[in-house]
Amino acid sequence: MARSGSTHELAALIDGGVPANLTNAKGDSLLILAAYHQHPETVAALLERGADTDRVNDMGQTAMACAVFRNNAQIAQALLDAGADPDVGNHTALEIARQFGISDMVELLEKHAAGPRGS
Repeated sequence: MARSGSTHELAALIDGGVPANLTNAKGDSLLILAAYHQHPETVAALLERGADTDRVNDMGQTAMACAVFRNNAQIAQALLDAGADPDVGNHTALEIARQFGISDMVELLEKHAAGPRGS
């Protein structure tokens, strides 16, 4: 449901007791799947229900890394606003943005680093 963006159905399941940090066999959390498959409404619903923004999958990837790789500023900003640490994972979000030449993400992450928490 996180992969397909079935936000209302997923939210109902979590509200009914399914863990917001449920993972698949590869360690992908619901939040990682929603971020990678670019479903901002699902990401928001998961964040509202306490999903761990810094959960790392078996490959050392986070939801932030997925949002950056997919160049989705809306999801990346939502994760940052929810307290995601862009330095968690095998490669930081900024490293990923630079490696793939995603200048918008480089700018977003550098701006975040220069903010109140980064000073």
